[in-house]
Amino acid sequence: MSLPAPRLRISEIFHSLQGESTRVGLPTVFVRLTGCPLRCVWCDTEYAFSGGEMRELDAILAEVARHGARYVCVTGGEPLAQKPCLELLRTLCDAGYSVSLETSGALDLSGVDARVSKIMDLKAPGSGELAKNLWSNLAHLGAHDEVKIVLADAADYLWAREVLQAHALAQRCTVLLSPVQGKLNPQDLAAWILRDHLPVRMQLQMHRIIWGDKTGV
Repeated sequence: MSLPAPRLRISEIFHSLQGESTRVGLPTVFVRLTGCPLRCVWCDTEYAFSGGEMRELDAILAEVARHGARYVCVTGGEPLAQKPCLELLRTLCDAGYSVSLETSGALDLSGVDARVSKIMDLKAPGSGELAKNLWSNLAHLGAHDEVKIVLADAADYLWAREVLQAHALAQRCTVLLSPVQGKLNPQDLAAWILRDHLPVRMQLQMHRIIWGDKTGV
């Protein structure tokens, strides 16, 4: 007897420009999975916490192919909260896409296909979810992966600076620091990075600069 086809709850699939990470600006198909066990105070995708539509893997692949892009980003919510996400990632890689995964870092990354570029959040104190960081995930990051830390204030920055040094993050992968929109002035973050000579990349959310808080972009 054959096993049932994998199904995932999908919030949305859309074609846009990547707004974050080292892939910023690249035309990308986003596959946003529904559900997240975290509740960061600055979250901008709360609409993905619930709802969505169950879709079989073949239907997801067909929708991705329809957009004709090389790059695919699997995001959420927290995509790894759905176990079939691992098979989705493998299947996308097998189909020849350049695949990235945006994950909170609160769930185990050891099963993620090595071909996937993992974009892993570390939750600073200002997120309200500091305790959810799964520090063992750092061992599963390599040169083609990235750590993103979103900062709400100076205290978050000092925390990030300490973590960066304590775990030698920049020697492991690319590190991205981002200000919470409306909370931390980007000019302040830029000044601190330059002052401290941090080996990081600062980023803003390009999609929000272009389109504001509109979803599906």
